Amino acid sequence: MKNNILFKQQIQGKGREELRKSKQSRKPISISKDKYLWPYLLVAPALITICCIVLIPAVKALVMSLQNYDLRYSPKDIHFIGLDNYRAVLGDEFFWNSVWRTLIMVVLCVSLQFLLGFALAVLLNRNFRGRGVLRAVSMIPWVVPGVLVGLIWRWMYDGNYGVINDILVKLGIFKQYYGFLAQPDSALLSVILTYVWQGIPFFTLMILAALQSVPHELYEAAAIDGASGAQKLTRVTIPAIKNSVTVSLMLRVIWVANSVDVIFNMTEGGPAYATQTLAVYIYQKAKAMNLGYSSTLAVLLMVILMCVAIPYMIYSFRTEEDL
Repeated sequence: MKNNILFKQQIQGKGREELRKSKQSRKPISISKDKYLWPYLLVAPALITICCIVLIPAVKALVMSLQNYDLRYSPKDIHFIGLDNYRAVLGDEFFWNSVWRTLIMVVLCVSLQFLLGFALAVLLNRNFRGRGVLRAVSMIPWVVPGVLVGLIWRWMYDGNYGVINDILVKLGIFKQYYGFLAQPDSALLSVILTYVWQGIPFFTLMILAALQSVPHELYEAAAIDGASGAQKLTRVTIPAIKNSVTVSLMLRVIWVANSVDVIFNMTEGGPAYATQTLAVYIYQKAKAMNLGYSSTLAVLLMVILMCVAIPYMIYSFRTEEDL
């Protein structure tokens, strides 16, 4: 009996000894912190860049909009004035007129750019001789700098020696030369046509890329089911490229609303403020050194675009579960 007890104690003692040794030999698992820092380190350059070129200037503009920041006078006169700039802007007739012109220009420009760009993209998506050359030529308006676009079309619209007047007179459409950019009735329309010419390649490029990603089997299945060309367009093509079209439209709305270079080089906002959009009005106030007022206008333009862009994107990218 005693021998059995001693044998059990020896076994238990050996078990405890082995357990103690195994605990001592077991090293604590150390989780390297580097692998958790790497994603933040990779994203950091982009975040720093966004803060430097977007966030910090936006915050600075917001602060300046609350100040009497007018460099035409002594810098010592700069002080906090609260919402006085906003009250002045909301009572400014030029502000409301520029908002109205911006709305007209954005709607007409983006609509015509999209329709013509979509048609050209559908054409370039087909196989025909010389398609590569036509694709390259169609991109020319997009790669030309905006300042140069404004100067080119300003010369073409010129009422004395412009090529457009020359063609219209020779065709008998006009009896004499007409100053397109010198007349308030035609200046805004002339600027809009210039923007349409400049923006068509953007929609062509974006939609063409989306069209080439649509599986050809979908069109074959639609053809087997007896779908017509219009039905293929509405039932296959448009649903397949909807997201690309949504993003393209939103980007172009923002770019046209913020554009200054083309308009300013064509008309400088004239004649008689006929082409003074909100972006041009902001530039004119900043050029006059009234930075507080121009910052207020810029903040309001940003708010207007956000009020349009955010609901538009949320509605456009709803999934079927959200409906």
